[in-house]
Amino acid sequence: MTKIRFNSRVTHKNTFRALFLGLLLNLAILPHQQVLAQSNYPEKPIKVIIGFAAGGPTDVIARVLAQDMTATLGQSVIVDNKPGANAKIATEYVAQAQPDGYTLLFASLSHNVNAIMMKKPGYDPITSFEPISLVADLPMILVTGYNSPYKTLGEFLKVAKEKPGAISYSSSGNAGSSHLAGALLATDAKVELTHVPFKGNAPALTEVMSGNVNFIFYPIIGIADQVGQKRLIPLAVGTTKRHPDFPNTPTMEELGFKGFEATAPWVGMLAPAGTSAPIVQKIYNAMQIAMAKPEIKKRLNDLGAITVGNTPSEFKAFLVKDKVHWKRVIDASGLKPE
Repeated sequence: MTKIRFNSRVTHKNTFRALFLGLLLNLAILPHQQVLAQSNYPEKPIKVIIGFAAGGPTDVIARVLAQDMTATLGQSVIVDNKPGANAKIATEYVAQAQPDGYTLLFASLSHNVNAIMMKKPGYDPITSFEPISLVADLPMILVTGYNSPYKTLGEFLKVAKEKPGAISYSSSGNAGSSHLAGALLATDAKVELTHVPFKGNAPALTEVMSGNVNFIFYPIIGIADQVGQKRLIPLAVGTTKRHPDFPNTPTMEELGFKGFEATAPWVGMLAPAGTSAPIVQKIYNAMQIAMAKPEIKKRLNDLGAITVGNTPSEFKAFLVKDKVHWKRVIDASGLKPE
C-alpha cells in the first residue's frame, strides 16, 4: 500500500500564503466599501439629538432645518429630544455613537460650558466631535410674567437687596445660558438671587409666565409673540444696541450692566469624531441649502436668531475660542465646577 506523505512546511507555507492573500483582498475591498457607503449616504433616516425639551429655541431651529434637509438628502432627518443635565446626556450619547453620519448633535453653548463646569463631562467638546456648521446666535432678553408686580429690573433688584433670595430666576438647567446670565447679574448687582433650573428653556419660560418664578434671561427667539399675547413683559435685552423687535426695551448696558451680549447662546450641528469628511460635507451642504432659502432665513430672523452658517473648519475654530470665552464668563460669575 502506497503511503501519501504531506510536506508540513509546504502545507503551512500555502496556508500562510492563502491567509495573506485573503487579508490583502479584504484590505483592498474595505476602502471600496467605505467609499461606496459614503457615496450612497444617506441610506436610512438620520437622527439629530437635542439635549433640551421640545419647544425651546434649540429645538425650534433644529426642526426648521431638519424639515428642509429631509427633502435635500432624500431621507428623513428626525429630531430626537434627550433632555437632562444641561444637555450632557444628549452630548455624551452622540460622542459615543457610531461615526457613520446617522446620529448627529444639535448643540448649544452647554457643549463647551459643561466641559468647564463638570468635573467628569463624559466627552471633550473639541476632540470628541466633527464640527459641521454653526447655525445661529441667539441674543438674550430678560423677561418677567405679564402679571408680575415688578415691571422693571430696578424694582427686582431693590427687592433682592432688601430680601436676599426672595427674587428667583429660572433656566434650562445648571450652567445653561440663562443660569450664567442670572449668576452674572447677581454678581454685578451684588445681590442674592434664587436659581430654579428646569430641563429645557420651554418649561423654564412657562414657569415665569405662570408667575411661579420671577424672571428669566431667555434666548430672544419667539419672545416677541409671547409679549404680543400679553404673557410676558420685556425688561432688558442682552445686545450691544436696542433690538429692532423691542425698540422700547433698554439694553443691559443702559441699565448699568456691561458685557451681557457675551452670554448669548449659539446653536450648531456636530457629528461624532471619526465621521468621514465626505459625509460631513454632505450634511454641511444640506444645511447650507436650507439656510440659503429666503423663507427659512426669514423664519429664523423673525424668531430673533442671527443666522451664521459657517464651514466645518470655521466652526471648529469658533468652538476653541468659545471655550476660552465661557471660561472667562464663568470665572467672572463666581460659579464653581461641580
